[in-house]
Amino acid sequence: MIITRTPLRISIGGGGTDLPSYYEPFGGFVISAAINKYIYITVNRSFREGYFLKYSKIESVQKYSEIEHNIFRELLSRLEIKSGTEIVSIADVPAGTGMGSSGTFTVGLLHALNAYKRQHISTDELARQANDIEMNILDEPCGKQDHYIAAYGGIMCQEYCSNGEVKISPLNINEATLNGLNEHLMLFFTGYSRTASDLLHVQKSRSESGDATVLDNLHYIKELGGRIKGVLESGDLNGFADLMHEHWQHKRGRTENMSNERIDTLYQIARDNGAQGGKLVGAGGGGFLLFFTSDRDRLRKAMTDNGLQEMDFAFDFDGSIVQMRN
Repeated sequence: MIITRTPLRISIGGGGTDLPSYYEPFGGFVISAAINKYIYITVNRSFREGYFLKYSKIESVQKYSEIEHNIFRELLSRLEIKSGTEIVSIADVPAGTGMGSSGTFTVGLLHALNAYKRQHISTDELARQANDIEMNILDEPCGKQDHYIAAYGGIMCQEYCSNGEVKISPLNINEATLNGLNEHLMLFFTGYSRTASDLLHVQKSRSESGDATVLDNLHYIKELGGRIKGVLESGDLNGFADLMHEHWQHKRGRTENMSNERIDTLYQIARDNGAQGGKLVGAGGGGFLLFFTSDRDRLRKAMTDNGLQEMDFAFDFDGSIVQMRN
């Protein structure tokens, strides 16, 4: 049996500039952080022929071509996994909540299947192959950040070159700043789930058509990501909180479905109750609100009084790992 554990993520700055429709002409930059919420993949030899897959659905098929789930189908056939295999996927957080679950799932499954075949795969190759499968083979409108942060873990700066190369390096912060982020950041579930691909399709098509509104927005977000890097590496947490707020004000204007009246109301309530800055995590439209606050109790009460559920988290520095092999 093989079990892999692969982290979900939050975006710290620059989100949206990791799509090829933007970084190929302009270059991109994102700061991402892996968190201790995971997708677990279990691969085991079955006593019956075929492929038995358990995720949000259950599939029992005899051939690759019969598999409904496109990522399962692609990876099982690509790695030539033999009939008589059972795979189970379990997630700490539901899909469609802005945590990069699709990329995390692809990285975790690719890692698990390589381990199942007793094949070594490097961290960079794991991220690169997982991204290539989703972005190019399956033609999903995804970016690069989710696969790389899921594979590497930590709090990482990701620079995207026009030729597709990714330069990844840890955010250079000291222990005091790391502890400050742990103490001041809070996540709350809005109750809304959404399909990121819908919003990313809009961004992709508008970027490729040269839409000045979207491109100017992404130029600003990328520049803001560089400023966020600077304030965090200098230990200026209050400056980071202010830039979080500035980031959200620009991000929400990128597409009309980025936010909605309910999310805007919740954001203002949070600002009125101790949140110095915040943003909706992920492509937008729903999922989790991330806030920076010096008054956790006050913010927690305001959010729970308005029906939001808090999710405690810490940063993950392991990336995708094989937890069990026998």
